[in-house]
Amino acid sequence: MRTLTTRGRLLAAVAAVALLAVACGAEEDPATEPDAAVDDTIAGDTDPADDVGEEEAEEAEVTAEGPITVYSGRNEDFVGFIFDDFEAATGIEVEVRYGDTAELAATIVEEGDASPADIYFGQDAGALGALQDQGLLTELPEDILDTVEPAFRSREGQWTGTTGRVRVLAYNTDLVETAELPDSILDLAEPEWEGRVGWAPTNGSFQAFVTALRVIEGEDVAREWLEGMIANGAVEFQNNTAIVEGIGRGEVEVGITNHYYLFRFLAEDPDFPVANHFLPGDIGGLVNIAGMGVLASSDQPDAAFELVRYLLSEDVQDFFGQNADTVEFPVVPGVDAPELPTLEEIDPPDVDLSNLEDLQGTLQLLQEVGAVS
Repeated sequence: MRTLTTRGRLLAAVAAVALLAVACGAEEDPATEPDAAVDDTIAGDTDPADDVGEEEAEEAEVTAEGPITVYSGRNEDFVGFIFDDFEAATGIEVEVRYGDTAELAATIVEEGDASPADIYFGQDAGALGALQDQGLLTELPEDILDTVEPAFRSREGQWTGTTGRVRVLAYNTDLVETAELPDSILDLAEPEWEGRVGWAPTNGSFQAFVTALRVIEGEDVAREWLEGMIANGAVEFQNNTAIVEGIGRGEVEVGITNHYYLFRFLAEDPDFPVANHFLPGDIGGLVNIAGMGVLASSDQPDAAFELVRYLLSEDVQDFFGQNADTVEFPVVPGVDAPELPTLEEIDPPDVDLSNLEDLQGTLQLLQEVGAVS
């Protein structure tokens, strides 16, 4: 039997996730069309160079020329205008290729050093970790790394988060008392939760969680939990949005999802009968990121670094933390998300997010237990 090279194994893993995402529903970006008021949150009505400050804009003009190409797994409706504002602030042209996070990572692997991409903007730390593992990313400048909470960036310094999201147990407030809710997501496999839980095994964020479960608790614990959930009659949904909808309709009482999906529904209906239950100190409270890495093959690294700095600027981080439809965790200390608990309150598990790259192993496990076909 022919064995795959390391790069070949990575390509197979990322491609498999991409194919499954296309067939069964990829991780949804919490994107809604930003209106003029949202644009003004970042761009303002004055000189666009004010977005990053006159001093930073002048430095960008001196040290970085561009153009740069971004492979973005984040939705154009959500981040496209931010790239436009960056162009206006710095004069650095940005060309963006939008697509699925896993598919774009697979494309970079295929392209290798010939990739036209300067920046990879992924919606999952596992994909960033996979590219880092293959030496396709370069080390970020110290000033960028020092800006970000250590939990939200690569320990090897080759990628940084731009926003964070936490896994939660969403629940129907009319059907479940807070005191009933478990302290650990692993408890959902217990008999008292039979037929009451919604999940989305084909969803990218769920698979990243299972990968973290395998890394932290081991393969046997992950398998036992998945088998317990199936035996308990966990109700399958296509994605996170469908889970929250189902909870609101009473189809299930609780569901495993990311924190931000609920905010879309609350923005439309403040009386929507669902709340988030956080799981401090538990693997069920995993904090994952959307983030950026600069390719080692980039011929415009200085311009690429400027874009990373822009995404980490206070104005952009404020937007991510206060956008009513899609509240995400700012990754820069001192920038608040008023609707969310602090990182200290969440107390996420200590896991190097770069180690979540073994998505193929997770897919294999999910197939073996019958969670996905």
